[in-house]
Amino acid sequence: MSADDMRRLGHRVVDMVVDRFERRNTEAVITTGDASDLTTQLGGPLPDAPIDPDTTLDLMAQVALQNMQHGDHPRYFARVPGPASFAAILGEWMGTGFNTICASWGGGSGPAVVETTVCTWVAEMLGLPAQTEGVLLSGGSLANLTGFCVARSEIGSGVAYLTDQTHASLPRNLRQMGLPEDHIHILPSDDALRLSADTLQSAIAEDIAASRRPMMVIATAGSTNTGATDPLDAIADICARHDIWLHVDGAYGAPAAITDQGRATLRGLERADSVVLDPHKWFFQPYDLGMCLVTRPGALDRCFSMNPEYLRDVQATDGAVNYGNRSLELSRRSRALKLWMSLRSYGAQAFRGAVADGIALAEFTESHLRSQPETWEVITPAQLGIVCFAHRESDAADHAARAARLAASGFATLSTTTLKDRSALRLCTINPLTTKADIIETLDRLAAPL
Repeated sequence: MSADDMRRLGHRVVDMVVDRFERRNTEAVITTGDASDLTTQLGGPLPDAPIDPDTTLDLMAQVALQNMQHGDHPRYFARVPGPASFAAILGEWMGTGFNTICASWGGGSGPAVVETTVCTWVAEMLGLPAQTEGVLLSGGSLANLTGFCVARSEIGSGVAYLTDQTHASLPRNLRQMGLPEDHIHILPSDDALRLSADTLQSAIAEDIAASRRPMMVIATAGSTNTGATDPLDAIADICARHDIWLHVDGAYGAPAAITDQGRATLRGLERADSVVLDPHKWFFQPYDLGMCLVTRPGALDRCFSMNPEYLRDVQATDGAVNYGNRSLELSRRSRALKLWMSLRSYGAQAFRGAVADGIALAEFTESHLRSQPETWEVITPAQLGIVCFAHRESDAADHAARAARLAASGFATLSTTTLKDRSALRLCTINPLTTKADIIETLDRLAAPL
């Protein structure tokens, strides 16, 4: 393309994105299209001749990008929202536009320093030790797998302990990294849907008596279902006593530790050997961005480092980092630029305020639900931006119907879940643009007769 064409099309893309920012409060929260219809519009035979790029941009914006969930919508309350900040989008655009790579020091020293910087900044915000090192990945699934691999590298193979409330991707990770089923101990959660320290200690004692070696405890900081946090300090005591790796899955909830209230809830996080979080959730970044932080210096590189002859001329020296030696990814773009851009543009205090607002909004939601006891029952209280509740006259099928009706209206969407065999509705309230009026109207629509 000519420079003039590139500028015109680039400016048009910016305009389309900003226009969408301006109208996102009024667009449908989620739209799921028909597979055949979408294939007809977006697929077809391989283009042999050029197609006008303006036509393709229109098709992309009006069809492909409309038939999806809009996780940055202020009334997207399902699963975990993804409220992406515009400064982060600018960083993402720059990285893509410059065809950025962050695999070796020799091939990407600037992006490597940016990645080291954001990992250091986030670790500091979470209150982790100064020696913490990190690596950025696609999200919590691969970030947790990375932490698991490091744990086995440092401790040796053995038993991993988790609960029935641990994210579903984590047992899958353990199986795919080769742990046999009898080394994956899924323990029952307590009445608060947390990992009980007593239950954990008993399971460890039984395994030691059976000559099985404990390797790792997987604790949760903000479960996806309820926002519950395991007793990290008590679990850290047990791990220290038995020389077990403590891994904390904070893919959702770890960012709460940047607030005073969240730091108290997550007390003991700083004692973990590895911590995972997803900045594309509560750090307001566009997809995708996961982070694995390890508090044992050099452990990431000891696990993943490789030095073939064809990479010798790009190896790091004098404390520089080859990020291709910190995970299973070698060819990797710079995911750090967007987080670096947004932390510089808004400042850490803005992040702290936004996270605190998300916590407070869930507490407001709980209070509003309790003010209507004839309609609603709170199943789990507000915890780190999540509250679960039930409609008094609804069973699981009715809850699903109410949630489906709400999503079909385009006004809002939320999740249904099951907690200890109890059907529940679930709201996650971490978008800084969400208002109390949004919450009230959403609940009123949910309560309307089916």
